[in-house]
Amino acid sequence: MFIGLEKESSSPTEKLARKESLKVQKKNYRQEKKRVAKELFSALKDPSVVIMSNWLKIRGTLKSWTKLWCVLKPGILLIYKTPGSDHWVGTILLNACKLIERPSKKDGFCFKLYHPLDKSIWAMKGPKGESVGSITQPLPSNYLIFRAASESDGRCWMDALELALSCSSLSKMTAKSGRDGDLSGSSESSHILQLLQSSLNQISHGHLFNDANSDKSEREAHEDSDNGANENGGRLTEESDMDQSDDVCLQATVFVEEAHEEMGEAGEASQVETVSEENKGLIWTLLKQLRPGMDLSKVVLPTFILEPRSFLDKLSDYYYHADLLSQAVMEESPYSRMKQVLRWYLSGFYKKPKGLKKPYNPILGEMFRCCWLHPQTDSCTFYIAEQVSHHPPVSAFYISNRKDGFCITGSILAKSKFYGNSLSAILDGKARLLFLTRDEEYIITMPYAHCKGILYGTMTLELGGKITIECEKTQCYTELEYKLKPFLGSSCNVNQISGKIRLGEDVLATVDGHWDSKVHLTEKRTGQQEVLWYPGPDIRRQRLKRQVVQVDQQEAFESERLWQHVTRAINDKDQMRATQEKFVLEEAQRQEARERAERPWNPRLFTFNSDTNEWHYKYPNTEAWDPEHCLLQFEKDGVIQTKEKSQRQRSSFAYSQNWCSCR
Repeated sequence: MFIGLEKESSSPTEKLARKESLKVQKKNYRQEKKRVAKELFSALKDPSVVIMSNWLKIRGTLKSWTKLWCVLKPGILLIYKTPGSDHWVGTILLNACKLIERPSKKDGFCFKLYHPLDKSIWAMKGPKGESVGSITQPLPSNYLIFRAASESDGRCWMDALELALSCSSLSKMTAKSGRDGDLSGSSESSHILQLLQSSLNQISHGHLFNDANSDKSEREAHEDSDNGANENGGRLTEESDMDQSDDVCLQATVFVEEAHEEMGEAGEASQVETVSEENKGLIWTLLKQLRPGMDLSKVVLPTFILEPRSFLDKLSDYYYHADLLSQAVMEESPYSRMKQVLRWYLSGFYKKPKGLKKPYNPILGEMFRCCWLHPQTDSCTFYIAEQVSHHPPVSAFYISNRKDGFCITGSILAKSKFYGNSLSAILDGKARLLFLTRDEEYIITMPYAHCKGILYGTMTLELGGKITIECEKTQCYTELEYKLKPFLGSSCNVNQISGKIRLGEDVLATVDGHWDSKVHLTEKRTGQQEVLWYPGPDIRRQRLKRQVVQVDQQEAFESERLWQHVTRAINDKDQMRATQEKFVLEEAQRQEARERAERPWNPRLFTFNSDTNEWHYKYPNTEAWDPEHCLLQFEKDGVIQTKEKSQRQRSSFAYSQNWCSCR
């Protein structure tokens, strides 16, 4: 109230003086803005203005470290494969980052640059206008973790980064003010300014628009509103062009790296189990209900023999080495491709549960999805599985990596047979592996699991049976036999396999060894022998990291969320609670079946082809990847899709291809 009275009493002369004072302040502000922009431009233009440069180890999305050359300038951190400017990897925009020290268990000093809102910290282009950086292992989009060689080096980097971060506001002003001052040029720094401008628009939409509107109001106060409107309109156009990948991020399912992967120990030890006296009593009670030759699919099994994950999850074990398929597509000869496919096939067996365990029988309509990132090709393999039938129990699955040129579709009918002192789990079905660029299809079958020693002796699990991998187009075939241990056999007879690779009627090579250890391949013509597969420590370290959907973001019928209470009880070794939780799920399924009565069940993601008697994914895309039109592959609600490039991105791609060919 008193302020109002004071304003009313002020004279027109005082009002005019205040207005003139405000004009002077705004004029000074604009001049200071231009001066700071020119200073920053000068710093970026001068290659000698480098705050700090040295080797740093950077942790990628695969949790392994890559040694890269880092060059710190005001407002940006340039990353190269080698000292110099020929192998640019990426540019971090420090205006978007926060800096914290990170504890480290190893030698050296760790620190982390991250975006507080989990947005991208990367520039769109390189210092020389590059649109694609040198290939390294994938790096996270919204943060980076660095390791310096020593604590003193790390402290120096922290101090230098603090200094560079203090230039972030200058970077923002330079990105907007480049048109106001005399900042034109075709040098490396002009590209940096362009990438600052475009990437800042992408990362900090709200802040920049507020700032732009503020600038506009200033110009309007000085009767310059037309120029301000044009400038703001141009920024809107740029932003709409760059939101292509943002739209995909909003649509796509969010996957995170799996926190822990449980694996049994290598060798025969993980396939043998001594049953406790308490559990033996449960087994005897169960066996009284059975007859030799009986199908166990309708028998309720005790929870102590359950592996705490769904069968749909277990089927994904075959894709931790999907990069072998990426390599197989590139092989020139049919024989070389078949060898690589066989390597991939063998890679799916060496992961074993701890002890003799059986995964959960999936609930009708249950779904499981995950993916694996490929660091070498910067691609992703997506896995989708659904339980499409309960009686008989059929699991359908679809795997796709269009960028690397392969997809797999198939279904498995799981059957169990009881034989007195043993039982067999038979996986009846086949998978179809398609190489998209070659139009080659490989039809693959599975071995059965055999468990013996149920009533007497040591309970032991083995794989048995003959499998085939057939490619009709190339007439290349693999026959492989998984052998059960003979009654009087020794430990060297456990997990044996033998087979051959044929081209038409000609045998090209023989295969023998142990499926969980070394497998040798011998060329028939030359007699030369090589190790086809050996899942030793080096191979295990090369396993791709599986990406999963967090439980709280899963749908109600996704495997991990659906079975979470049973899993928690099993992990807590509370068999009674696990049995109760399992009964709740099974009873709910029975109730749903009673309500459905005779109405057929319609799966969500798969459809049955009565002509081929096979299940097929409803949304397949088997077209070869076109880098000119295809931007990226993603998954949403169980549907694997491909984002097409915009017209502007296609033009940019064509330009870069022409530029590369000119070089």
